[in-house]
Amino acid sequence: MSESPPGRVRITGPPRRPTQVSRRTDIDHDTPLGEMYVGSLLRAQLGLAARVLLVMLVGLGSLPLVFHLFPGLAGIRMLGIPVPWWLLGVAAYPFLYLLGRHYVRRAEQHESSFAELVSSRDPGGRPAHDPPEEP
Repeated sequence: MSESPPGRVRITGPPRRPTQVSRRTDIDHDTPLGEMYVGSLLRAQLGLAARVLLVMLVGLGSLPLVFHLFPGLAGIRMLGIPVPWWLLGVAAYPFLYLLGRHYVRRAEQHESSFAELVSSRDPGGRPAHDPPEEP
């Protein structure tokens, strides 16, 4: 009978490169650097929310003032309905939809740039992951 040779055994040594610390570790362990990253994201999101709220308040909040300053608008009718009703009952909703869509898109951009910042490089300036090898 012939015996098959023993299977290959892989012998490995210690890692050749030091382990890389990512910025994600700073955030997970509540370090001052991680607090700075999260704080910058929160400030960006708060600033965006404040700007969107201001645009909404000026856009919709100024309508009663416009109706007060121009009382002739109440006399103008479209399809038998006064223009102020059209503005408040119909035109306000597309405005709010577009404002909400803008907010969501910008908030997602802030979050994706934050995620890219956290995962792209470690504090030493090296990539947090090995770049793909070229063929």
